[in-house]
Amino acid sequence: MSDQNDKKVEIIVFPYHGQGHMNTMLQFAKRIAWKNAKVTIATTLSTTNKMKSKVENAWGTSITLDSIYDDSDESQIKFMDRMARFEAAAASSLSKLLVQKKEEADNKVLLVYDGNLPWALDIAHEHGVRGAAFFPQSCATVATYYSLYQETQGKELETELPAVFPPLELIQRNVPNVFGLKFPEAVVAKNGKEYSPFVLFVLRQCINLEKADLLLFNQFDKLVEPGEVLQWMSKIFNVKTIGPTLPSSYIDKRIKDDVDYGFHAFNLDNNSCINWLNSKPARSVIYIAFGSSVHYSVEQMTEIAEALKSQPNNFLWAVRETEQKKLPEDFVQQTSEKGLMLSWCPQLDVLVHESISCFVTHCGWNSITEALSFGVPMLSVPQFLDQPVDAHFVEQVWGAGITVKRSEDGLVTRDEIVRCLEVLNNGEKAEEIKANVARWKVLAKEALDEGGSSDKHIDEIIEWVSSF
Repeated sequence: MSDQNDKKVEIIVFPYHGQGHMNTMLQFAKRIAWKNAKVTIATTLSTTNKMKSKVENAWGTSITLDSIYDDSDESQIKFMDRMARFEAAAASSLSKLLVQKKEEADNKVLLVYDGNLPWALDIAHEHGVRGAAFFPQSCATVATYYSLYQETQGKELETELPAVFPPLELIQRNVPNVFGLKFPEAVVAKNGKEYSPFVLFVLRQCINLEKADLLLFNQFDKLVEPGEVLQWMSKIFNVKTIGPTLPSSYIDKRIKDDVDYGFHAFNLDNNSCINWLNSKPARSVIYIAFGSSVHYSVEQMTEIAEALKSQPNNFLWAVRETEQKKLPEDFVQQTSEKGLMLSWCPQLDVLVHESISCFVTHCGWNSITEALSFGVPMLSVPQFLDQPVDAHFVEQVWGAGITVKRSEDGLVTRDEIVRCLEVLNNGEKAEEIKANVARWKVLAKEALDEGGSSDKHIDEIIEWVSSF
């Protein structure tokens, strides 16, 4: 535990129960608890069952879990229906929890809610509790969403986005198919422009953003400063960076026994993957992983497979079983001498392994954060939502990788993948990128070290709540 004085404060952490959301907010909860604040994680019944014994064994009464929603029978429910059901059922339970904790902590309570659950802020304010929106996306993405939301409301921004941002249209045209949901019809916004229902659903997180008492981002100051992103956001909101939200053993090593995220949606088998990596030379393995939500066509999977087959490097590919069925039948056999394909990989352990040369990623924010924190160059293959914006920043602002170029029909060809891998692994550009990611690795650790920007911001949050 930190040597900071005990404070009678209660931080209620309320994440959406997807793995990426849970992992980052649980790590934030650990940092808060380590600083001797009391933390309650309000979550679903299934998540509580998975995490309860492990969390309580490690943290005792410093972190407790409270089930506010029974999600045991929602596996067959469509995503947007599931979100609506979650709001309807969890709202009353969250309200009761806030009342209880407010009494126990003598009003020194803060609700840290997932930015994708904006209705939680309204409930908090109804009970006189301050609310901090925690975003699993980058600061740049939320700035883009906010700008696009203002556009849907027929409003103009007082200050335009900094010049380093890609066009706002990038978000709108990159949501053709999310979670298998297709929206051929459009919705007309107040300004007369057309938007898909899912875009409007995503932008809903900005509906009461200006009322939030605090905005928290899984980034660190040095990462947000280029391009004046932090300065722009701070003109509108009270913003604090508190990242990278990684297990302490992987970065600053200050928190004893914080050795993993603590929440896993999949069965874990680290040995086969790590043993295989141990047998490979340093910086000889390309790691490929596209997250849990990206779906590719058979044609696109074939292009990726043929690219990996023709290039000379070893590769480790994390491919969900549903996606493996789209691969050429002989792919695994023909690449067995240099490749390993698994349905799941322990990504933190993979990215810190000395055999990894680069990371081919869909540009989910957690993946980018991990790669930057461990100094791994990236080949960005973005598909939708925040991914194109973050890929833009990876290449154009942070100099941490390159982005594939798509053909006119949206396909990333095998030749393009091979070309990018060659650029990323050999030559002057490769050395430049390696130097950049090495610098980001150092800065990420410094942010969490004692007195670092994120470390200080977490202290300031606790001090702020204790002053209520």
